Amino acid sequence: MGVMDLLKKTPINVSRRGFLAGAGSLVLATSLPSRPVRGQEAEAGPDVPAFLELRADGTAHLMSPWIEGGQGVYTAMAQIVGEELDLAPENFSVEIAPPGGPFGVMGGFRITGGSASTRSSYTLMRRLGASARAMLIEAAAQELGVEASELTTEPGQVVHSASGRKIGYGALAEAAMDMPVPADVALRDPADFRYIRSGTPRIDVRDKSTGKAQYSIDVEVEGMLLAAVRHAPRLGMAPSAVTNQSDIEAMRGVHSVHMLDGAVAVVADKFWQARKAIDAAEIEWTEGDAKWPMPADFSSRGFRDTLAGFTGDVVSVESEGDAAGTLDAAETVIEATYDAPYVVHGQLEPPSATARMNEDGSLDLWLPNQAPEQFVGRAAEAAGIDPSQVKLHSQMLGGFFGRHFLYETANPFPQAIALAQATGRPVKLIWTREEDFLRDAPRPLGLARFRAAVGPEGPTALSIEAVGEGPTGRWYGAPAGKDPSATEGLSGKPYAIANKAIGQVYTDNPAVIGYWRAVGHSMHDFMYESFLDELAEAAGLDPFEMRLSLLSGSERHHTLLQTVGTLSGGWKAGTYEAEDGSTRARGVAMASPFGSEAATIAEVSIDGGEVKVHNIWTAIDPGQIVNPAVIEAQVQSATALGVSQTLAEELIYENGEPTARNFDLYSILRPDQMPEVHVEIVESGAEMGGVGEPGLPAVGPAIVNAVAALTGQRIRSLPLSKHSFG
Repeated sequence: MGVMDLLKKTPINVSRRGFLAGAGSLVLATSLPSRPVRGQEAEAGPDVPAFLELRADGTAHLMSPWIEGGQGVYTAMAQIVGEELDLAPENFSVEIAPPGGPFGVMGGFRITGGSASTRSSYTLMRRLGASARAMLIEAAAQELGVEASELTTEPGQVVHSASGRKIGYGALAEAAMDMPVPADVALRDPADFRYIRSGTPRIDVRDKSTGKAQYSIDVEVEGMLLAAVRHAPRLGMAPSAVTNQSDIEAMRGVHSVHMLDGAVAVVADKFWQARKAIDAAEIEWTEGDAKWPMPADFSSRGFRDTLAGFTGDVVSVESEGDAAGTLDAAETVIEATYDAPYVVHGQLEPPSATARMNEDGSLDLWLPNQAPEQFVGRAAEAAGIDPSQVKLHSQMLGGFFGRHFLYETANPFPQAIALAQATGRPVKLIWTREEDFLRDAPRPLGLARFRAAVGPEGPTALSIEAVGEGPTGRWYGAPAGKDPSATEGLSGKPYAIANKAIGQVYTDNPAVIGYWRAVGHSMHDFMYESFLDELAEAAGLDPFEMRLSLLSGSERHHTLLQTVGTLSGGWKAGTYEAEDGSTRARGVAMASPFGSEAATIAEVSIDGGEVKVHNIWTAIDPGQIVNPAVIEAQVQSATALGVSQTLAEELIYENGEPTARNFDLYSILRPDQMPEVHVEIVESGAEMGGVGEPGLPAVGPAIVNAVAALTGQRIRSLPLSKHSFG
């Protein structure tokens, strides 16, 4: 049984009398089967009020399986459930569901990532709302003494049209509590959608705007201490001594000094007391133990050269026709090597965790995360207790981009647990931006080798070797050739190239690598789409028209490319003079990330030796949509990050250490560099795709292709800031 099959299971009524006796609420869970996940036993059924609670005042409270981090998932869930329940999204309150129970909607677990949240629970949430509506109608039928078939609903109330009588949902909630959950429910015809497909305002904006929203860094626990930490400058080193420890311990507010695995922490009454003390600590470091120690001579430049020269086995990922034979027989063969650097997450909120060991041996843990069930298991290991003794309080994310997955050495919660155990007090540990940079799990440095045969109508054969390791292989054991994060954006492209051979050449990455927004697509689409422009140039073809030709067999992609051309006012080849007198050029690229399709055109000029991006036009086809306003906002933000990584971002390692410890030495997009962004949403009716990440991957290659059209320089290594444009 697959994940999508699990999501079609029937909801069940959780008897509210077991939880809030006399509250008069209808509570629905789902009958999704649970299976054991790491560090956690399967449960026979839900032991918490689950998913949807319809309250006596007519409002609804929804427990979201997905964690809100600015992507608008709370609003989407309210729209989807509200559509079938017939209740306006503004009447919903939404909070993060606890780990386990019925909330593991991906088959016993869940992750907020991969642009999967809305699309993977769309049907389940619709059925949840439809089941509640059907139960309310049954309750109203008994109350009014009529057949349920005579009743309908309008927002927030059941209506008997024949008599004009209406009963609000709140008045029916208690009676509906005892109604059987229907075995099957009819879902609304999309033509009748009221909330789905509407630009419903975000329901979390007010709390964020007024400071009411709480993040991990805001957590307050009675009697807690605050902690700051300093990590070893190179992963694999350990503290041997704090030579001025007595002086540190005598500083105002300091409670204690602790030697941790690869770090030293100071615990104090206030964070700034702890921060001041740890900054003053004189620490001696020595070689220690670590699962992934960084070699003392490691450099990102050297590792790039290692990847370029590495000749291991090529594990096939995608194969069609006879690429090798066609290449051997071809008159024109183009070869190129592309690479993209390590990049940090740089989310707005620095990592933090609050841990409290209770008298009964249990643990309460407050932290940001994208995979609650996984964090429960690892927290239990760190505390030396059973997973059933861990109560995880997942917090709203202050930005994430893949930062809050379970990466060894990159999460502060094991340290917070150790400090709480050592002090006997609740401890909130905050990593400064410097410590976050030092122990982040960056996107891996990536490299791919390309060879292609070119004829008068374009490419006839294509060979690609992705060299390196992906985060899915690192953290989930995906073998070479089966790790999409190592090859996505190189494989699965829609272009009709008759002969192709795409594979992975695996070699370890010495750094602790992680997922980044759009994962492998974030760099591989830059490589592929840029090389495709090289092939167009070699064939003497316009890159836009060549793509259209290669997509003639795919109506969806062909239409999308034409749409972005129209959105931009019509494709323009070569250089041209803009109204401000600047000389500009355009580039085009496409991407197929996370079930959605995107096409992008970028317009650039050169200003003072720097690339200036004036406009980005993106047409996105997520198949089906829930909230167009959220989609546009996601494309806007993805574009900003795509432009940032293309123009400026690079984490450099020297002597096994990152050279940047804050944004003073790690460049990101400046406000004056942000282009105008134009978005058009195409709803093709294909299976629903993601929207949080698909707007990013095509941005980089569109910019690089525009730069090549403008300057004649073909850039094969990001970021552009390390190249000169005279």
